[in-house]
Amino acid sequence: MSPAASDLAVDLTEVDKRYSGTIFKKGVHALRGVNMTIERGAVFGLLGPNGAGKSTLVKILMTVISPTHAKGTMLGHRIGDKATLARVGYLPEHHKFPEYLTGAQVVDFFGALAGTSRADRKARIGPLLELVGMSRWADTKIKSYSKGMRQRIGIAQALVNEPDLIVLDEPTDGVDPVGRRDIRNVLVELRRRGKTVLLNSHLLSELEMVCDRVAIMVQGKVVRQGTIDQLTAGQQRYEIEIVAERPEDSREAFRAALSAVSATINFDGMQGATPLSGSTQAGAAFTLAQSTLRVSTTEPPAIQPIVDALRARGVIIRSLRPIRPSLEDLFMEAVTDPNTGLALLPGAADEPGRSGRSGGAR
Repeated sequence: MSPAASDLAVDLTEVDKRYSGTIFKKGVHALRGVNMTIERGAVFGLLGPNGAGKSTLVKILMTVISPTHAKGTMLGHRIGDKATLARVGYLPEHHKFPEYLTGAQVVDFFGALAGTSRADRKARIGPLLELVGMSRWADTKIKSYSKGMRQRIGIAQALVNEPDLIVLDEPTDGVDPVGRRDIRNVLVELRRRGKTVLLNSHLLSELEMVCDRVAIMVQGKVVRQGTIDQLTAGQQRYEIEIVAERPEDSREAFRAALSAVSATINFDGMQGATPLSGSTQAGAAFTLAQSTLRVSTTEPPAIQPIVDALRARGVIIRSLRPIRPSLEDLFMEAVTDPNTGLALLPGAADEPGRSGRSGGAR
């Protein structure tokens, strides 16, 4: 069931952006009718290859650039509403902070730009610097900061106005593994506080660990969006791997176990040359590859009879594990042309059927 409009932090319909030939020789069709919804209180991941239009979409939300056409709302008001923008925190991808300011002064400066009162800024700076792990360097000038330290300060300044929506464009870019873990923890804490986070990142493993929902953009369009479970529906399975010296031994072990639980087994008549396949009594399809049986189900009770039958025959089970396609698997599937098997061109400006490359929007 679709969420009510009041439950949505962002609700976009048919967002389109064309850059004229005055900027690029042939012009760029950066966004091609983007439809996207972000529920309140969620961490939402926006991903796609370079040139997919992710940063263009973020800049339209933040009114850094104007769309060619767009319908939609942010925090219940039309895109571009000034009062609404005061409730949004933003960390651009390639931010530049004044080198002569300290970390605390940067947070104070951007809080003032957001219209936060002096008293509120002073009360929030300390807790924010502690949240992002920068308390020790509060009085150190930005020019001495590493890339990871600048990113942490960037997140702090995006939070100083107590926003309802936080937009982070590549927040872990150039950050080491420890820093990425710390930023993940900050995102989890923001979700616990009921904040909505829009996270634009290339690090798929990072997104998978913290995001409630994701959208995959390819060539200026959102081609998929939903939870990981929703996007992998029908692709999840259990795998049972046994110890067997020869392929025919594993085939016979699984055949006997599956027969014992009244599974339907299919052969094509080629003596042992074709993998075992069929369906369980509960209707879950299965196939045998080497010494691993793959059963298309997410229900543990559907697997237990097979495991019991294998153990009753003295078969050694090496592993039993649930398998779900990763976010990287979903991403690669989305950016691969189903007709050619090749990766789609990275630029959002490429028209369907064109070969070659052209400049695209980030």
